Amino acid sequence: MTKKLRVLLIGALTTMIGCSVGYGGIIKLRSGTVDFLKGETRVNVEYSYDGMTVGKFAREQDYLDKKVADYNAKEPGKGDRWRQNWVNDRALRFQPKFEELINHHLAARKTSLQFGSFKDAKYTLILRTTFTEPGWNVTIAARPAYMSAEATFVETQNRANPLAVFTITKSPGQGVMGVEYDTGSRVAESYAKAGKELGIFIAKKLK
Repeated sequence: MTKKLRVLLIGALTTMIGCSVGYGGIIKLRSGTVDFLKGETRVNVEYSYDGMTVGKFAREQDYLDKKVADYNAKEPGKGDRWRQNWVNDRALRFQPKFEELINHHLAARKTSLQFGSFKDAKYTLILRTTFTEPGWNVTIAARPAYMSAEATFVETQNRANPLAVFTITKSPGQGVMGVEYDTGSRVAESYAKAGKELGIFIAKKLK
């Protein structure tokens, strides 16, 4: 067996193991309740990526520096374009996916609550991404993307005392079966999963 084949097979095994754990129980209510949402129809959503770690890198900036340098070495300017997409994907792909799925699963359970950019809403959800695993895909082996985050509910006009705090742990994105080669698409699916699970959790509590 060649060294390259061994690496690919190990990668595939790692992916299968990763897919077999972490798909359940990604949402945990750490403090508070969501009772205050009863009777509400809209919740404002804000996003933060401050202090986020990426893969094996303790600082997002270190990850970006390496990826940009690697891409630019292969093709001048490619790394700079990649870095811009890395940032743009947040507003263009990740955040819309989160809101689409949380709203879909709330509506599917006959809940009138909607999440989005509602600056005048009484309550705000702050979704702070704490960790991102971008994943990878090399045709016959892949590693799924996933993200971890902290979801904090506050009064929009009085944010000193959180009303409820959730942890979202290793919300999975596209895996091997997704055959997804684009980093942004893989990570976007992890936000979709997080929105789905949080929507289901909240809908059950508001019944």
